[in-house]
Amino acid sequence: MTSRASATTAILIVLIVVVLSLAAGGFYLFQREKTKNIELEQQIEEVSTKQRVTETKLKESEKFISDLNTKLKDAQVQIDTLNSGLQQEKTARQEALAKIEQIRGDLEQQKKSRSDLENKLTLAQGELRKTQAGLKDLESQKTDLEMKVRNLEKESQDIELGKIQVTPEVIAPSRSAVRRIPAAAPTEKVAKARATAATAGLEGKVLVINRDYNFLVINLGSKDGIEMGSVFSVYHNNKYIGDVKVEKIHDSMAATGFLSGDINKVSEGDKIVQKVK
Repeated sequence: MTSRASATTAILIVLIVVVLSLAAGGFYLFQREKTKNIELEQQIEEVSTKQRVTETKLKESEKFISDLNTKLKDAQVQIDTLNSGLQQEKTARQEALAKIEQIRGDLEQQKKSRSDLENKLTLAQGELRKTQAGLKDLESQKTDLEMKVRNLEKESQDIELGKIQVTPEVIAPSRSAVRRIPAAAPTEKVAKARATAATAGLEGKVLVINRDYNFLVINLGSKDGIEMGSVFSVYHNNKYIGDVKVEKIHDSMAATGFLSGDINKVSEGDKIVQKVK
C-alpha cells in the first residue's frame, strides 16, 4: 500500500511538472504571438500613415498637374496670340514696305514737279505781298471803325443811361445800391409798349456788369415796355444763372439788381428773358 501511494505521488508530481512545462510553453508562445501582433499592428499603422502621406502627395501631385495643365493652356493661348500678333506685324511690315515704295515713287514725282512748284511759289509770294498790303489797309480801316464804334457806344451810354451812382454803405445788405431817380409819367407810346411787354416775355442781353455792387445793365428800357420791378432771368450759354429786378430805367437801358444766382457766372452779352406775371 505504501509503495502504491508513493508511485501515485510520483505520477502526480510528473503530471504536475508536465502541466507546468506545457503551461510555461503556452505562456511563452502567447507572449511571443502577442509581441508579434503588436509589431504587426505597428507595421500596419506605419503602412497606413505612409499610405495617407502617399495619398496626400498624390492629391498634391494631381493638383500640381492640373495647375500645370492650366498654365500650359494659358501659355498656348499666349503663344497663339503672339503668333497672331507676329503675323499682323509681318503683314503691317509688308504694307509699310509697299507704302515706302509708293512714297519713293511719289518723291520722284515731286522732284520732277519741284521746278513748277518753285515757279508757282514765286508767283504766290508776289500775290502774298499784295494781299499783305491790302490786309494792312483793312486793319487800318478796322481800327478806325472800332474807334468810331467805341465813341458811339460811349456817347450812347452818356446820353441814355447817365451816370449810375452807388452808395457804399448799402453794398452788403441791400440791393438799392443804384440811386433811384423818380421816373417821369409814361407817354402813350411807352404805355402801349408796357402793355405788350406784360403779355410777352421780352428778350435782351447784358451790357455792363458791376460785380462790386451786384447789379447789371441791360439793353432794354422804357421804350421796350419794361417798368420798375420787372423781373428778368439771366442765361449764360442757354444755362439759367439767376433772376434780376429792374431798379432804374432809361429809354433803351435799365439797371437791375440780383434777386438770386451768382453774378460771377454772368458775362457781357448773356441773354435775359422777362418773367411774365
